[in-house]
Amino acid sequence: MATHDHHHHHDHAHRRGGGGYRFCPRCAGPLAPRTLKDNEPRRLVCEKCSFIFYQDPKVVAGTICTLDRGVVLLRRGIEPAMGKWVFPGGYVDRGESTTEAAVRETREESRLEVVTRSLLGVYSYPGSPNVIIVYVADVVGGTLAAGDESTEAGTFPLSRIPWDDLAFPSTVEALKEFVRLCGAGEIC
Repeated sequence: MATHDHHHHHDHAHRRGGGGYRFCPRCAGPLAPRTLKDNEPRRLVCEKCSFIFYQDPKVVAGTICTLDRGVVLLRRGIEPAMGKWVFPGGYVDRGESTTEAAVRETREESRLEVVTRSLLGVYSYPGSPNVIIVYVADVVGGTLAAGDESTEAGTFPLSRIPWDDLAFPSTVEALKEFVRLCGAGEIC
């Protein structure tokens, strides 16, 4: 599942603790929002068996890599942010390491084989369930091509990154950090 990084449309249902869930996954009883601790969001609690349905953050892993001296970016073919540019990334599966997910998603989306080199940053935003983990990666194989969720794949020299056409806040922040580190001679 390569649906992206970054559903930064603000998920207010998630913040209220509802998230659209109505039935207990354990006994199918009705779920109702309850305050369990004063300083925490309300939790969904089953009125029959008292099961607490904790809604976890979603973890996303992605890579920023360069090919022919340009950063690899993909033009999104799906919502949200359809038509905008992102680095390869997607949801981490349960039981999968974040580096494995970053490599897998990069392969699925860009057809490139990469090896993660270092952690670039971790990005998260109020109102969004997504935690985005971004690695600097090295291309070790494959041929750049748009995967199943993209309409176009390209490489952009650092001076030509399409800042006004990037998909998400995390895309902008991670690329700014990448450019900063390159300028300092630390990673490029």
